[in-house]
Amino acid sequence: MSKTILEIKNLEKFYENGVHALKSVSFDVKQGEFLAVIGLSGSGKSTMLRCINGLVPSSSGEINFQGQDIISLKSKELRLARKSIGMIFQHFNLISRKSVLVNVLSGSLAKVSLFNGIFAKFSKKETDKAMSNLELVGLKDKAYIRADELSGGQQQRVAIARALMQDPEILLADEPVASLDPATSHSVMDHLAYINKELNKTVVCNLHFLSLVRKYATRVIALKDGKLVFEGSPLDIDEAWFKRIYGEQAREVGIE
Repeated sequence: MSKTILEIKNLEKFYENGVHALKSVSFDVKQGEFLAVIGLSGSGKSTMLRCINGLVPSSSGEINFQGQDIISLKSKELRLARKSIGMIFQHFNLISRKSVLVNVLSGSLAKVSLFNGIFAKFSKKETDKAMSNLELVGLKDKAYIRADELSGGQQQRVAIARALMQDPEILLADEPVASLDPATSHSVMDHLAYINKELNKTVVCNLHFLSLVRKYATRVIALKDGKLVFEGSPLDIDEAWFKRIYGEQAREVGIE
């Protein structure tokens, strides 16, 4: 039995405008899992991932990771904890005018001095590691071109290589293929699956399409109106569960 790497207990998030985004959400994540998180837009998926890595402060509850409660950590302690939590965003968040290599190297900023980070001074070891990560996502030949010269799928693969620079214990991906075409979506998901299976990195991934969830995830949870309403195997989400999660009028659309 794999050990628990992340434990969420009674997680709550209230925003100042009165929105109750997360309502007593509890679940565990096992080492080596590929956990998919599904639900309608506004169900709390993105808020939850941002609470896990401390980008958004939680209102109450517990987020236990590596023996620490993320919610209770001070700023310095939180920065240290984040070194083990990689994050991939829907919109890539690359520095468009910088080279692909520099974008990937920026993933190691937490481990280099402030001076070296400001002036983009990285060691040969870090540069070699960045090139190795680019090779892993099939973009080593693009290392020295500007990031904005790449396609959307290529930019997302650069973002994956950047996240790997941290040597994260867990990789959080927030709708990583939402803005990509079907073929490119599978390419990005294939790389995440490789990282999960071959590098033994735990992945928690927000996804819209159940066809991707069924193909890539080992387990799935569903949020609805900020509440956890399903936890189990992707194959257990039949038509009845689909309508409970997405609504009676919803129709499933897949990515082939």
